[in-house]
Amino acid sequence: MKKNRKHLFPRSVRIILWLCILAAVAYAGMIGYVCYNERGVQTAVTENDSYDAIIVLGAQVKKDGTPNVQLSWRLDAAYDAYRLKTVPVVVCGAQGKDEPVAEAQAMKQYLTDRGIPEQDIMTDPASFNTSQNLKNAAELLKNRTDIHKVLIVTSDYHVPRSLALARDLGFEAIGLGSPCKPEYWIKNHAREALSWCKYWGVKYLHLPLE
Repeated sequence: MKKNRKHLFPRSVRIILWLCILAAVAYAGMIGYVCYNERGVQTAVTENDSYDAIIVLGAQVKKDGTPNVQLSWRLDAAYDAYRLKTVPVVVCGAQGKDEPVAEAQAMKQYLTDRGIPEQDIMTDPASFNTSQNLKNAAELLKNRTDIHKVLIVTSDYHVPRSLALARDLGFEAIGLGSPCKPEYWIKNHAREALSWCKYWGVKYLHLPLE
């Protein structure tokens, strides 16, 4: 007589297995959502684009105090945008445990080395995530009555959520995406999917996740 497969596992185990499967499917869907949003990200600016300030979001700094490849690509994109329109630049990022200097400090040095005048660069060395980056940038720019629209520069997969956070803060904003290293594609997109979940949890459920 054949064994009834329903009795191979206790009901509680079957429920846990189904929940794990549903979670995996939902997570895969979220990664798909990140990829879908990324398709429309602008990767270059033109003279037709309007912005009165540039905000560059931070990323890892190497042990020698210089930006890693992904951050240098963000800074190169910001530099090109600055050359097109000479506007204030805000660089954001605190010092992580494994970083010798604050990301904002390394970013400012990189841009001044490329020729952007120091007086055109404002630094936020105190923010540890995207939400803090943008809140602190808003604080730095709040007294500038000539700034109505900002250009947010970050990695391509990160642009859509950054724009969502910026608009929640009252920014009129457009985004500019730089490439991410192919070998980090899975890691970056998987992490960004979780960050979207956190964003919605904070915004709609008022969860204390920040």
